Amino acid sequence: MAMNYDNLMSLKEEGVEFSYSDRETMLYALGVGFGRDAMDENELAYVFEGGTLKTVPSMAVVLARHTLHAKIGWDYTKVLHGEQRLELFRPLPPEAELIADAQITDAYDKGEGKGALILSEINVRLKSDGQPLFKVGATIFARGDGGFGGPSGNGPAPHPTPDRAPDVTCELETRVDQALLYRLNGDRNPLHADPALAKSVGFPVPILHGLCTYGTACRAVVTAVCDYDHTMIRGFDLRFSAPVYPGETIITDMWRDGNIVSFQCRVKERDLVVVKNGKCTLAS
Repeated sequence: MAMNYDNLMSLKEEGVEFSYSDRETMLYALGVGFGRDAMDENELAYVFEGGTLKTVPSMAVVLARHTLHAKIGWDYTKVLHGEQRLELFRPLPPEAELIADAQITDAYDKGEGKGALILSEINVRLKSDGQPLFKVGATIFARGDGGFGGPSGNGPAPHPTPDRAPDVTCELETRVDQALLYRLNGDRNPLHADPALAKSVGFPVPILHGLCTYGTACRAVVTAVCDYDHTMIRGFDLRFSAPVYPGETIITDMWRDGNIVSFQCRVKERDLVVVKNGKCTLAS
């Protein structure tokens, strides 16, 4: 089935229920690198339920999923995760029951041989009170599906990176086995675990999940800007520009202007920018 604009814009799922416990909360935190120093009380607060368990804001992107992408009709072997967006209406609880509504919000045709952009959104509320908890948006670049007949366009304008030296920089190592741990959050794509598959598509080793890089960037902001106060973060958006290999060091450069933290991530070993146009919105 080829992509069809009318079909794309009709795709939605409503009232899908999810739940998670403190186990998933701690597993996610470990997956993005919290708890490396088991004696650091700031880190321990995210990975041990002995006190009031803190939640990594970026965990929202793995809590509620949808099956809409399976109904799009694109060439799945040629899709890339282009952008990730998150709006938090209140801090994530350590455990909860959720209700989610998902839909395809936009589709842009770049032209034959130039690909297409598909934008999706998930709105999530707590089952206990029915009030909004968070909204997740994503942009997928479908490299093999240009010319499907949809409108032209580029999607949301990227957040500009300040033209000055960073106000703060945070350097975080990833582990060589980090993709194997992170995939237990739900993304079992073998590209992140199978060496033979990775080599067959041009990578020397299995790559780190883009959303693990996303979570590592969030960890950098929580650590270096928020002083480990997870409740400060209300939004977290970025654009992916290159994959990270497990074991590489991610350097996050940050610029703070009021309640907006702009950021960019690069890998130290290859001097390569892997995340661009980052925007973290802090509570007023």
